[in-house]
Amino acid sequence: MAILLPHHKFAILIVLLSFFTTLSHQATPPPNPRLLNAFYALQAWKHSITSDPRGFTSDWYGYNVCNYTGVFCAPSQDDPHLTTVAGVDLNHANISGSLPEDLGLLTDLALFHINTNRFCGTVPKSFKKLSLLYELDISNNLFSGDFPSVVLSLPSLKFLDIRFNQFKGDVPSDLYNLKLDAIFINNNLFETSFPKNLGNSPVSVIVFANNAIKGCLPSSIKKMSDTLEELMLVNVSLSGCLTPDIGSLKKLRVLDVSQNSLVGMLPESIGDMKSLEQLNVAHNKFSGDIPTSICSLPRLENFTYSDNYFFGEPKICLKLADKDDRKNCIPNRPLQRKVEECKAFYYRPVNCRGCGAPPPPPPPPPTKHWFPPYGHHTYTPPLKN
Repeated sequence: MAILLPHHKFAILIVLLSFFTTLSHQATPPPNPRLLNAFYALQAWKHSITSDPRGFTSDWYGYNVCNYTGVFCAPSQDDPHLTTVAGVDLNHANISGSLPEDLGLLTDLALFHINTNRFCGTVPKSFKKLSLLYELDISNNLFSGDFPSVVLSLPSLKFLDIRFNQFKGDVPSDLYNLKLDAIFINNNLFETSFPKNLGNSPVSVIVFANNAIKGCLPSSIKKMSDTLEELMLVNVSLSGCLTPDIGSLKKLRVLDVSQNSLVGMLPESIGDMKSLEQLNVAHNKFSGDIPTSICSLPRLENFTYSDNYFFGEPKICLKLADKDDRKNCIPNRPLQRKVEECKAFYYRPVNCRGCGAPPPPPPPPPTKHWFPPYGHHTYTPPLKN
């Protein structure tokens, strides 16, 4: 049997003391009740996690929640001497699990970012207690069910990102009465319509893309002229004519209405949008002449109008650095539609379906030998609401 020398015994004693000292520190409760509540909330969340392949929550033990990975503490807004959990950021962690109701205990939370994970279920109703929550980003997860209406109860919310999930059904019109700066609801399973109060929203960015949002853009969008900078309406089942009211959005930099079923001529009013930098109207059924005023916009860098039925293209459009005019009916331009396809289209009437004002019939095309004669491309006036 080995005999321990005195200095070996002393070394072991030091190790044991260090171990028990560590345990005693971990067993010491947090310095204030809010951090204690945060401890309960985060422990409940950790137990709701079924997979954490990158080990983000591997250090979520003990009362010192401010040392947890992805958890950020700051002085309380109502008492600068009081430390609280102010933010959670678990972006790109590939975590699976759900959000427990206990997260409502994080009453000082300002930021909640968990994008690009595999969380499922929905947003807990207890989030209504998070009166200081400023940014909510749960994008690119597996959340499902109806729109998380609890977000309508968050008085401080400015940034809402729920894109790339599996939410379905209607989007409540009350969303647009909130004082938000950004709304991202794209790439879900929503089936809704544009509400009349859409223009009440003071957002600078709103992205509806890749949902089934039927109906017309309401005239209330004119009220967004001082705030809206990006409007993304890609693949949202838009049909009818594009309302001339769109031209009132003087601060808009990005407008994308591609991959819809819009018809008629592009509104001349788009030429009044002096801040516009990117315009995409591709993959629709627009026709007639492209207004010269659009290609003359001072800041326009990218204009994509491919896969439509335009037959008139001002020369100034060809000078744009980044444009795409393929698959139209434009004479003397490459990669256009077949003559027969253009003739068949221009013999059909254009129906605004209650959206926008009926544009005038296009003038006689210069190449009459393959376009229908003047007057054959008729327009059906919009329906009375």
